[in-house]
Amino acid sequence: MKKRIDENEIHTKHYEEILNRVKNDPFAQSLGIELTRFEAGFAEAVLEVQSHMVNAYGTVHGAVMYTLADHAFSVACNAYGRTSFGLSTNIQFIESAKPGDKLTARATEVKRNFRIGFYRVEIFHGETLLATMEATSYRKDHYFIPLDENL
Repeated sequence: MKKRIDENEIHTKHYEEILNRVKNDPFAQSLGIELTRFEAGFAEAVLEVQSHMVNAYGTVHGAVMYTLADHAFSVACNAYGRTSFGLSTNIQFIESAKPGDKLTARATEVKRNFRIGFYRVEIFHGETLLATMEATSYRKDHYFIPLDENL
């Protein structure tokens, strides 16, 4: 019988290796998104809204907020070194932001099983909730880090 893998142990043991992989997202970096917290099933990322990130009304473009939320989600669902990708997302925009605002996205794992992970992402400017996103990830059989044989 195959031993069940303890993914929290993988996260702890391979933390630096996983962190280096998930934080080096070229698209997120091109927008100035910075990963500020990374834990098993949790990620926090920040972005300062630049003048070129607004829509015709002078408020932050929804695609920018979505990208920030999606990046935090991606980091959180890959926190165990297991290749995971977005299967479904649903975002609700509650408030707007403007250039100069510092946005913070926090992705929290709600539940995960062998194949699927469920996440809630919230975007804030200070204490003001700007958007929420519900996200589902698909978890492949593949780990993107080398695992020890005894795990």
